[in-house]
Amino acid sequence: MPRFFTGQVNRERALIVGEDARHIALALRMKAGERLTVCDADGQDYQCVIERISPEQVELRVEEVAPSAGEPGVWITLYQALPKGDKMETIVQKAVELGVGRIVPVLTHRCVSRPDDKSMRKKCERYNRIALEAAKQCGRGRVPEVAPLVGFREAVAQMRADPLALFFYENADQPLREVLSGRLGDRVSILIGSEGGFEPSEAAFAAENGLVPLSLGSRILRCETAPLAAITAILYQAGDI
Repeated sequence: MPRFFTGQVNRERALIVGEDARHIALALRMKAGERLTVCDADGQDYQCVIERISPEQVELRVEEVAPSAGEPGVWITLYQALPKGDKMETIVQKAVELGVGRIVPVLTHRCVSRPDDKSMRKKCERYNRIALEAAKQCGRGRVPEVAPLVGFREAVAQMRADPLALFFYENADQPLREVLSGRLGDRVSILIGSEGGFEPSEAAFAAENGLVPLSLGSRILRCETAPLAAITAILYQAGDI
């Protein structure tokens, strides 16, 4: 069943406007009386029937409301050191598909990509569009936010607010499995380096501030592979995969 996000929905009525309305009316050629799923971007699914439809707006009657089955039971915030080129786009897309709750780009010492404020704002706009499309495609009930870029120390400070904060470091020797088996709750934040990983001083600072240094195995993973491996392992342990 087609699904769309809208902020104009309650337990009785829903309204879809703009590009999505045009897509429903002209591309999908849906008619009054047909059903689709509306999501409020806050984890609720609304099963709806189309009452009136035009390329400008689609008016719907809500028949049923339920928590979205596409949302995992553990909220994962991914703090990702900014990689080169378009790798961040891939990370955003695949992390959203897997079930990440929020993504925060981080500027670390070894980041080669160092966009100015204007360029980074444009990048974040694109990342959030990618997150929206990925959420639609994979059946999410939320659209994970891609937050503005933060510095390394700010990222560590934010992560300390979560019950479990992990960072993946090539020189760490404790496997992820050991930590997840005893400490995984409903919120976890993870920090992944860019192509060059972390400076030793950054790793030391993170550990001193309560982040748990972990290994993803004996192989060196690319910066676009590591977050997906970590997210998958966490969701598996949480019973969501």
